[in-house]
Amino acid sequence: MEDCYSQAVLELVAHVRAGGAFADERHVGNALELRFKSRINDRRRALGGRSPMQAALESALTLTEDNEGAVVVDRRADVERVVIAREEVRQVRGAARELTRDQRMVLASQLAPCELSTAEFCSRHGWSTEKYRKVSQRARARLARLTGRSQAGVPVVTDASVEAARDRL
Repeated sequence: MEDCYSQAVLELVAHVRAGGAFADERHVGNALELRFKSRINDRRRALGGRSPMQAALESALTLTEDNEGAVVVDRRADVERVVIAREEVRQVRGAARELTRDQRMVLASQLAPCELSTAEFCSRHGWSTEKYRKVSQRARARLARLTGRSQAGVPVVTDASVEAARDRL
C-alpha cells in the first residue's frame, strides 16, 4: 500500500512540475485518491498474473537472519546425483559401441532432438516398419543387457515344477 501511495504522490508532483495546476485542496485530495486507487488496481492486476515477476516478488521470502523458515536449496549442488548420472551416461556410451550399426542408427534417431518418425526413418533407409520395430526392440534389449539393467525373464518351467503344481491341486 505504501508503494501505491508513494507512486500516486510522485505522479501528482510530476504533474505540477510539468505545469499542471489544481483548483484547491479538495481537487488535490480527489486527484490523489483517484491515482491511489488506480495504483492499487494496477498492483492487483500485476499480482493476478499480468506481471509474473511482480507476483514472484510478492511471494518471495527475504533472506535475513531472523527469517528461519527460508531455506535456499541449490538443486545443482546435488553432487552425488550428478556423478551417478554422468557415470550412467559413460556406461551407456561404452555399451553403445557394442551395438550394430543399424541398432545405433535406430536408437540415435529416437533420441535426437529432431526425432524422426518411424515412417520417415524407414523411407530414408529403405526399411520396412517391421524391421525398424525389431531392430529397435533388439537394440534396447541388448543395451539393457550390456549396461546390467535387463529385467529378469520369466522362469523356465521344468517338469518338477509342473508336477509340484499338480500335487498342490
